[in-house]
Amino acid sequence: MSKHIPRKRFGQHFLTDTVLIDAIVDLIDPQAGETLVEIGPGLGAMTLPLLARIPAGSVPLTVVELDRDLAARLRKRDDVVVIESDVLKVDFRELAAAKGAKLRVVGNLPYNISTPILFHLLQAVDDVVDQHFMLQKEVVDRMAAGPGSKDYGRLSVMLQWRYDIESVLDVPPEAFDPPPRVDSAIVRMLPLKTPPAVDPALLGDLVASAFSQRRKLLRHSLGHWLTERGFSGHFDLQRRAEEVPVVEFVDLALQVAAQAKSAA
Repeated sequence: MSKHIPRKRFGQHFLTDTVLIDAIVDLIDPQAGETLVEIGPGLGAMTLPLLARIPAGSVPLTVVELDRDLAARLRKRDDVVVIESDVLKVDFRELAAAKGAKLRVVGNLPYNISTPILFHLLQAVDDVVDQHFMLQKEVVDRMAAGPGSKDYGRLSVMLQWRYDIESVLDVPPEAFDPPPRVDSAIVRMLPLKTPPAVDPALLGDLVASAFSQRRKLLRHSLGHWLTERGFSGHFDLQRRAEEVPVVEFVDLALQVAAQAKSAA
């Protein structure tokens, strides 16, 4: 079989360190009967060890692969279902409905589109058991950051209001072929069981406004956003966005929605 040459346009960096691969599969801990979906299986570095942990005759592993050559290789297996597609075009809610089960989603995500993938999956969070992803360490640090940290920002808030997020394993560049120019990490994302009933679009708009001028006090950014909506409640705007906990952003979004509803 000819050697596959990594394609830059797909952001391909193949994991090759077998010790790290085993550690990652241990963290995922696949069980019989679970519905696993792997994004970007590549040459099967995680796919094959995952399959080795799943008893024969169990639910096939579903993989999402854009590269047609890699997809063709995986189709030769009878324990893998291949979705040859751009992951951003895959409807994970529809996939869960078709499987009749919630999904466990894993993968070494393309670093150049990792944030769009995370927001795309957020739309299907109610149909997901958990997510384990390899990402650029800088992105994982931002995802898991708390208020007061330099890494805390829009990505932190927009994921933490819906997931419990933990960085569980650091991965060096030399674990890949070709090595990326950045450090990587494995992140575990567990959907919250009882999330607040907030409008995601409203919260997203609010948080984007708050962090639009993150070096300035919120009265210069979020203050104008609230004024435009006639908000009459109280919120401390004499802070920077990076000082405000996720729960306060969510509570503010709920207040804004409630006031708009009462005025309608």
